[in-house]
Amino acid sequence: MRISEAVKSISYLKANAANMIEEINKDQKTYVITQNGEAKVIVQDIKVYEQTQETMAMLKLLAMTRDKSKDAKGINETFTDLRKELKSWQ
Repeated sequence: MRISEAVKSISYLKANAANMIEEINKDQKTYVITQNGEAKVIVQDIKVYEQTQETMAMLKLLAMTRDKSKDAKGINETFTDLRKELKSWQ
């Protein structure tokens, strides 16, 4: 989706909420909602949001493995912990 197609005003969202939600869920789209011409919020499919959060968690854990402090875990321990946490979310 082009960014120009993904930007919608809050009045458009109000008038077309049901259709937008159906489209977002069907195609896993993300919209930028504007108010007074300024971007204010993102509306996206919950599955896309969850994937993004999981990716961010993995990136944070990878960044922690680069830490040279005495409390830093190795990459194997980090991924073992990550797998356990992801299983607990399911």
